Amino acid sequence: MKLRLLAAVSALLMAAGLSACSSSDPSSGAAGDGGGRTTIDVWLMRDSVSDAFRKEFVKGFETAHPDLRVKVQIQEWDGIGQKVTAALASNDAPDVIEAGNTQVAQFAQSGGLLDLSDKVAELDGENWLKGLAEPGSYDGKQYGIPYYAANRVVVYRTDLFKKAGVDASALTTRDQWIAATEKLNKGATQGIYLPGQNWYALSGFIWDEGGDLATESGGTWKGALDTPEAIRGVEFYQRLQALGKGPKDADEAQPPQTEVMAEGQVAQIISAPGGAKLIAQANPELQGKLGFFPIPGKTAGTPGAVFTGGSDLVVPTVARHHDAALTFIKELTGETWQKKLALAMSYVPNRTTLADAVASDPGAAAMAVGAANGHATPNTPGWAAVEAENPIKDYLTAVLTGGDAKAEAAKASADITRAMKTGS
Repeated sequence: MKLRLLAAVSALLMAAGLSACSSSDPSSGAAGDGGGRTTIDVWLMRDSVSDAFRKEFVKGFETAHPDLRVKVQIQEWDGIGQKVTAALASNDAPDVIEAGNTQVAQFAQSGGLLDLSDKVAELDGENWLKGLAEPGSYDGKQYGIPYYAANRVVVYRTDLFKKAGVDASALTTRDQWIAATEKLNKGATQGIYLPGQNWYALSGFIWDEGGDLATESGGTWKGALDTPEAIRGVEFYQRLQALGKGPKDADEAQPPQTEVMAEGQVAQIISAPGGAKLIAQANPELQGKLGFFPIPGKTAGTPGAVFTGGSDLVVPTVARHHDAALTFIKELTGETWQKKLALAMSYVPNRTTLADAVASDPGAAAMAVGAANGHATPNTPGWAAVEAENPIKDYLTAVLTGGDAKAEAAKASADITRAMKTGS
């Protein structure tokens, strides 16, 4: 979904009707067609863009395309899955919908999305972030066009690092990161606060080892936590988690890890960069004492793998204005507006070639480095059922409290397999 990580900073459903949660104001364009102009109906998600950016984009787009008008309706994340599903099955769907990158397969499975495979080349698809492009495809076809991305980085206390003689910019490998965290984990200071059920962080370590959460063979998906690669990933998680006092049976939201770090005795957390703002708000004494670096990888040449949260733009098959919708998408995902969006919202642009656009924003710059090695959850409609049940959290707690990693992984993999089969 759209970054449950952003939800934790600001992080991925309840039944809802087809009416918009919030209509655009007049600056977004009038409802309906008029004066020979075509009105494009667009659903964007709450907090994905600021009002200022939305108004600037709509004004610029309508100036560049005087035959088109844009009506933006802001949607809430709660209940959006059912709402989009209902819209795709109706005769009154919007022309463009912002979808969480991991939602696209679910919507595409229904046959309700327009196949955009023939637009990939002209939209610079060869440079798209993998963590947005891959989940935007389904059954070999591209349905989602990457819109923006965000991912986790390490948020750290610059003063505590300096006191311990640790140079954050030099931490480019996992071994270096462990050694530095051991130096920081002294006395009352926790080297890192890593809750035991942060399965997004675990996923990155598994991907670093060449493993995955689930794999597909012959059209059948099965859990893959019991592979040697995944076992190595959880073993690294254990090493890192032990260098702090994070609970073994809770995730980063229970209690909010930003509040724990704000208490002043945590050297680093794994979070979206926006977490730093929440920490400073809770403890103003830490203002100016928080920095960012990409999660280190196994080798210095490759950043640590991260879960890429973010959104894709999709076009319903039943939408009335396919050509106009594609014109809108081409503009919003193009270089000019991607750079402006990244700076306005501290997002990672949708393609690797635009990473420099956020060089002036330390948090977003660290995200952009990690985004180059971004991944998504298994690209199957059944994955939603896995997240709803989330046996990965229970697996982590079992291992961290003394359970045998291989035996617990086999049980969790079986639960993932069952959930995907049920949810498909």
